[in-house]
Amino acid sequence: MNKSRSLKTEILLRLAIPLILFMSIETVLSYFVTLHHVNVAYDRWLLDSARSLTEGIKVRAGNIFVELPPAALDIFKWDELDKTYFKIISEEKGMLEGDKFVPEPLVPEINWSSPIYFDDEMYGEPVRVVSILITHDETPEKIFVHVAETLNKRRGMMMDILLADLVPQLVLVLLVGVYLLAGVRRGLQPLNVLADEIAQRTPRDLRPIPEQHIFLEVRALTDTINDLLERLAQAIASQERFITNAAHQLRTPLAGLKLQAERALRKQDVAEIKPALIQIQGCADRMSHLTTQLLILARSEPINGGYELRQLDLCALARKTCIDWVPKALQRHMELSFEGFEQPLFVQGDEVLLRELLANLLDNAICYGYDKGNIVVKVERYPLPTLIVEDDGPGIPDVEIARVFERFYRIPGSSGDGCGLGLAIVKEIADLHKARLELDHAGEAGGTRIELIFEGK
Repeated sequence: MNKSRSLKTEILLRLAIPLILFMSIETVLSYFVTLHHVNVAYDRWLLDSARSLTEGIKVRAGNIFVELPPAALDIFKWDELDKTYFKIISEEKGMLEGDKFVPEPLVPEINWSSPIYFDDEMYGEPVRVVSILITHDETPEKIFVHVAETLNKRRGMMMDILLADLVPQLVLVLLVGVYLLAGVRRGLQPLNVLADEIAQRTPRDLRPIPEQHIFLEVRALTDTINDLLERLAQAIASQERFITNAAHQLRTPLAGLKLQAERALRKQDVAEIKPALIQIQGCADRMSHLTTQLLILARSEPINGGYELRQLDLCALARKTCIDWVPKALQRHMELSFEGFEQPLFVQGDEVLLRELLANLLDNAICYGYDKGNIVVKVERYPLPTLIVEDDGPGIPDVEIARVFERFYRIPGSSGDGCGLGLAIVKEIADLHKARLELDHAGEAGGTRIELIFEGK
């Protein structure tokens, strides 16, 4: 199971890792820069020591020899931290004075116009060596002076410089780290306050989250939550209205059912009971129809966001639904016709809901149309796939067109025993399919024309 990531840890890591990386790079650069400057400083000292030895090189009658007083050698070699070695050699005579183990440059061709510095080992210790070429006016012979020194002073100075440079930086990094930790905690505190405030709310408290103390970066989150709370409040209010209206609509047939049952119980003769039973059957039919429509309406509401629309043939669906409704149309001596194509017309939709949509349109056309009237169902391909239902009934007044899609709304004085849910269901299903619903008169004489236009791909 994946562990939840901490925003505080993520921010601190994103700040601390670059800081540590830059600190490490700066330390490495400081080391090499310090090493260079320390070597430059002590190489000059080493060169001065080598040049001081040249004063003891003498030439008499063409012979080269070295005269170094013991006091001068003591001064040359005196050092509390390092050991100093030297070697003076002649190109022809070889070694003239000093320690024969002092290293010499191993490069075959050397430009002796400037001193030669290199690192080596002597008696198991690392040393820094300088080699210079000495020329004398009284002899053409080349004389070489090599001076080696251990590295204790260099290392000590380098550590002193590095510590002087790094210790303040380490303290600074520590202070910055403490400040960052405190700053991140303080910066995330509004989120904790926001979480505590939301956690303390009751399920019915859908007030917007106040944004007085919210950072701009968090404002997008709170705006989204507030938008969700607003839509949730609207959905709950819609559901409450739905339940209230449904209870009101169910109360009427239930009251009639109870009344007719009591009436039947008071009668003794079967012939006298029959009218009450017919009324009971009518009430039961209305309740069944109302319950079915309520369930379909609840199913058509995409509150959870997800209906998987599949590709289906609109022509085949409309043709089959019309065939199913022909018997009911014939009961009122109405003619139900279908105009479509032999070729499939594919749209994205839910087959059950689209059947129910067309069934509600046909039910309205049959219930509210004229006897021996005409109902036409059309499927058009261009410019967009469109399902059309036309009838030649009394039609819907212009002032009522905007309201007929409301739940439980019935046009005053309308016939039939509907409950005002048919067109509301049609509207819900159309919205679910992202289809445009248009209602108009079928012609100058009246009638109703409803178009369902599929605009989505």
